[in-house]
Amino acid sequence: MIAGVRVGHWSDIVGMTGCTVIVPPPGSVASAEVRGLAPGTRELALLDPVATVDRIDAIVLTGGSAFGLAAADGVLRALADDGIGFPTPAGPVPIVSAAVIFDRLVGAPVAPDAAAGAAAYHAAIEGVPPGGAVGAGTGATAGGERGGLGYAELELPGGAWIAAIAVANAFGDVVGDDGAILAGRRPDGTERAILDGAFELPPAGTQTTLVCVLTDADVDKLACHRLARAAHAGIARATRPAATMFDGDTAFALATRRVQPPSQLVLEAAAAVVTADAIRDAVALR
Repeated sequence: MIAGVRVGHWSDIVGMTGCTVIVPPPGSVASAEVRGLAPGTRELALLDPVATVDRIDAIVLTGGSAFGLAAADGVLRALADDGIGFPTPAGPVPIVSAAVIFDRLVGAPVAPDAAAGAAAYHAAIEGVPPGGAVGAGTGATAGGERGGLGYAELELPGGAWIAAIAVANAFGDVVGDDGAILAGRRPDGTERAILDGAFELPPAGTQTTLVCVLTDADVDKLACHRLARAAHAGIARATRPAATMFDGDTAFALATRRVQPPSQLVLEAAAAVVTADAIRDAVALR
């Protein structure tokens, strides 16, 4: 795991929902990009490279659809209580961005709230995060089967590291490097079913893949935006189809800025690789 980054989960195994909080060390920057057509997000505009704020205090991945965005309130308050946030004359204002999956048809129609977000924040520790049906992946589905939360990491030339945390809740199938279906509705794939006219479409906005790419490379907010774009290439490699009208596919990229970076080309190639591997890991752990 990237040094200094803490990850915490809160899981509701009865309601089949949960949230995951990613807490970077001070001085970290982040950006994001949405390509799915049914996203649910909070505080994404300030991650635009042209926006004034140049820090990130936490990223929240959560179930519960739009209701689950309330989990970010608990993280916000917990960070403020710890004196963390963008300095203002009225006290620190934590910068907390969030994105949701729709899991309300899997368990009970419940969602993580502020207390759940605070609990995940206080549970956050360094190290490789637990995966599978935990945190934001608790009620996830992929290709009509159980999804989950996965993780992958890679050491880069020169000593920098890159990693990805993914919540696989895709409308499409999760596929391996060889095209084999790891999670899907039928042996020849969802895409083929759609083309054959043999598929009953689900309600719009009920699926989403969420990814957070993490690196210790010393790169700026614009470079993070490009890493978030590259992460979507990884989503498209591991899910077929991706970014559909039913998905809210959202990718974050976060840099702790502690290690001399390799080239941007290396970082972007690695971002796609770890994203695809993390999505596959999520269904391998179910």
